[in-house]
Amino acid sequence: MDPDWLPFHPHPSKPRFTPPAGAVDAHCHVFGPEEIFPYAPERKYTPCDAPKEKLFALRDFLGFERNIIVQASCHGNDNRALVDALLHSQGKARGVASVGHNVTDAELLAMHAAGVRGTRFNFVRRLADFTPRNVLADIAARIAPLGWHVVVYFEMQDLPELWDFFTTIPTTVVVDHMGRPDVTKPVDGPEFAQFIKLLAEHENIWAKATCPERLSKSGPPDYNDAAPFAKRLVDTFPDRVLWGTDWPHPNMKSHMPDDGKLVDFLPRIATTAALQQKLLVENPMRLYWSDET
Repeated sequence: MDPDWLPFHPHPSKPRFTPPAGAVDAHCHVFGPEEIFPYAPERKYTPCDAPKEKLFALRDFLGFERNIIVQASCHGNDNRALVDALLHSQGKARGVASVGHNVTDAELLAMHAAGVRGTRFNFVRRLADFTPRNVLADIAARIAPLGWHVVVYFEMQDLPELWDFFTTIPTTVVVDHMGRPDVTKPVDGPEFAQFIKLLAEHENIWAKATCPERLSKSGPPDYNDAAPFAKRLVDTFPDRVLWGTDWPHPNMKSHMPDDGKLVDFLPRIATTAALQQKLLVENPMRLYWSDET
């Protein structure tokens, strides 16, 4: 792994908050193990191994019942580690893959059978090479008949440039990590207001109220500066929000979060049992397991 890589927390605390029955950790990853699932040659970082067994053990320890496993850029478009985790999850995980323009229909169908329900477009330039938008539009059109959605990862200052593309994607669109707002700016300021406007005007766009540890400047364990942004999304769009741990927290530089403390962040952003039920159970089940309900 990279010499400055921070491995995931070896002994997270037991959360004080108990998630509702059927709760879903709707954003997490698996890495490797490298000897079985090598990292992509074009990767921009090399992580520590974070295999499915560790993820599933953490899920149970934190009090969740299901996972949404998102393909990470260190594996590129090689989704074998993701698919392997889905196939060994006993039906308790669904996935978001990363695919290129040369993916075949047979490969898409095989991933769908394994439990993939979306694909991720990464617009964070430090993490992935830019893919032309016409290629992404073609991919979005091909996955739409499968009922998949598109996950987009970008940084808030780039939203004006990406707005027109996002609003023409013909599927549900899920924005990772609140669009990475600058939490030193006001939650009711113009930058975050533009993101709220995007969701208000386009009912197919959802948001993940995730990663206070990645956005916060005030730091652990409370992440006080990030909480108002996540709470605003949950309060305003209760039927279109998701939450996840982001385990094993790739590319964290300042610290490695305690996943138990991240779970204890939840009642601060979803302040009622009804909002917690939507955020953690109803919304992810509707998006990822609708074919079973």
